Amino acid sequence: METLLQSRDQLVYAEVYISDMLSLKNIFLQSQTLQKLNQNFGVPFLLVKKKDTILAFATLILTENGEIAFKIYESNLTEWEKKNFIFRAEHYFKKKTTANFRNPQQLKSSISRMVSWLNVG
Repeated sequence: METLLQSRDQLVYAEVYISDMLSLKNIFLQSQTLQKLNQNFGVPFLLVKKKDTILAFATLILTENGEIAFKIYESNLTEWEKKNFIFRAEHYFKKKTTANFRNPQQLKSSISRMVSWLNVG
């Protein structure tokens, strides 16, 4: 089996887990200068981190037309890193077929539940 070595400063791309939510919430609140989450937080699905620090995340949102899209929230990426992350998020977004990625009503419900849950804490 081949072993891949990673530099400690290398970016790591990963799916979002519940354990990531506090960091994602903080990135969102700081970028929007808000005290509480709103529907724009969406449902996060992909993140990028360096060492143990999350730098950005991609989240599913509903557009004004009711279509499913994604938005990037970031705290400290270079322009090249941001473009690379957007490319990866687009690829992931197009590939997924689960309900949140394809059913606007399901996503609307998921966003509402996620925001309510995260605003309790």
